[in-house]
Amino acid sequence: MINCIIVDDEPLAMSLLENHISKIDDLKLVGKAQNAMQAYKTLQNQTVDLMFLDIQMPHLNGIDFLKSLSQKPNTIFTTAYRDFAIEGFELEAVDYLLKPITFERFFKSVERILRTTAGNRENFILIKIEGMHRKLMLSEIAYFESQGNDIKVVLTTQESFISKSKITDLEKTLSGKGFVRIHRSFIINSAIVMAFSNNEVLLGNHRIPVGRSYKNEFDTFIALISKRSINN
Repeated sequence: MINCIIVDDEPLAMSLLENHISKIDDLKLVGKAQNAMQAYKTLQNQTVDLMFLDIQMPHLNGIDFLKSLSQKPNTIFTTAYRDFAIEGFELEAVDYLLKPITFERFFKSVERILRTTAGNRENFILIKIEGMHRKLMLSEIAYFESQGNDIKVVLTTQESFISKSKITDLEKTLSGKGFVRIHRSFIINSAIVMAFSNNEVLLGNHRIPVGRSYKNEFDTFIALISKRSINN
């Protein structure tokens, strides 16, 4: 499912885009905004994969709004003017749609996102860090550590972040993606395990303890590692 927002100060244009989105099962409209400030609040509170962004809006136009974002969602500009097309593509916009937007042209644009997402949906996770959702490739994550009401995300580069997340929710999200929970406070990336014993796992320079109550999960993990070794 691709979460979308519409940012447009024209009610008819917004209604048309909303109707187009409703016709595609893989698109989910999670927010509508009439100006950049409303859109910014939505981006802070929602996971947004795709933004339909008008250019001519009051106070702050769509071009300047997108430039201001440190974390930019996939963006399709929607406008009645051709003049901004070059600048829009310089911002790496997915597409630039001229109003009125037909469903045929809309689908052609969105299909690029659908195709890309289908090929990569298992390769990354969105983690909320400092009010923004950051996209992290699974291959660059070493482990997650629960710290009270927060989660510490540690990358293979030794870089780390703090996220307002619950380890139980992460465990569900990461199910079947090569991550295993071996302790009440730790979920590890099995692909980068260098060594292990009955009591701990070695991930680069990190030693992660194995919890007694997670012995079954650990045994399953060991069996998986052994199977990989035999097959290789």
